[in-house]
Amino acid sequence: MTRERIPLNTLAVPFGLAGLAEVWTAASAVLGLPDAVPDAFWLLAGAAWLAMIAAHVVRGIRVHRPLTEQLRHPAQGPIAALVPVVGMLLGARLHGVLPVAGTVLVVLSIATATVFAGWILARWLRGTETAAVHGGYLLPTVAAGLIAGTTAAEVGLPEVGWAAFSVGVLFWFVIFGILVARFGALAALPGPLVPTMAILVAPPAVAGLAWIALTGRADGPVVDGLVGLTVLSVLVQAALLPLYRRTPFSLGAWSFTFPFAAVATLFVAVSAGVPVLSVVVAVAGAAAITLLVGTVAYRSLRLLARSRRAAERQLTAADDRAERGGAHPARLRA
Repeated sequence: MTRERIPLNTLAVPFGLAGLAEVWTAASAVLGLPDAVPDAFWLLAGAAWLAMIAAHVVRGIRVHRPLTEQLRHPAQGPIAALVPVVGMLLGARLHGVLPVAGTVLVVLSIATATVFAGWILARWLRGTETAAVHGGYLLPTVAAGLIAGTTAAEVGLPEVGWAAFSVGVLFWFVIFGILVARFGALAALPGPLVPTMAILVAPPAVAGLAWIALTGRADGPVVDGLVGLTVLSVLVQAALLPLYRRTPFSLGAWSFTFPFAAVATLFVAVSAGVPVLSVVVAVAGAAAITLLVGTVAYRSLRLLARSRRAAERQLTAADDRAERGGAHPARLRA
């Protein structure tokens, strides 16, 4: 029986599914699709969020390993911010059906993210392993702040939204600079962490969506500037494709899903005023992100199936060795 907790990077699964739901929400508004279409994706994201939280709790109880071990881990710790971040996104969607419940979920998620951001920033200020710094370090402050800005505005709390937006933008500049210095000055990221470099494409796109939600306008110099930064970020990611292709597939590949979903959602939002272009962008964006998420999900299931078969083979081999040695396998496992 395993003695380890589930890796926190699995929390990127509901995050990616929430990004997919965001794209379909924006595309459905342009294409005139019924709310049932994006709602199906939101239900999937919500189910994955709850299931993942439950899985982490149950495994933690079984292995008697405290969550604080993972939260203090220099590579895994920042990824825990995805729990309240996904909660914000789900709460904003729920607000359209159950306003009070949706608002409560958004507020609680923002409060949780704020406490966690303060705690982890304090840890970083006391020193951390520079080599372990990766794209996920943008999650506790930048992603959480900007997404809080969007969701707070959507539930009618613009003052909270502007405060969160300011936090997100400030730490976008700070942490982005740290990441660029780390990538340029130190050894390359280990394979499982390479996909986290895709998170670098998210801040300008998520900031653009937050600005649109807070101001109610999808045009103007700020939006134009953020779209320009998003385009540049996408081009950087395109140049990194050879590196991504050489990297063995792992569950870390879910890091690709939400950032590019945010890019697609932003492009759908800013093209909404141009009839023909908006339809093309909506169809292309929804199709591309659905294909991306579907491919990552399929390969993840295959990876998990192979891992399970390998574990079963190891257990069978151990039983065989135990039988040949005259010991009872059940006693050995006990």
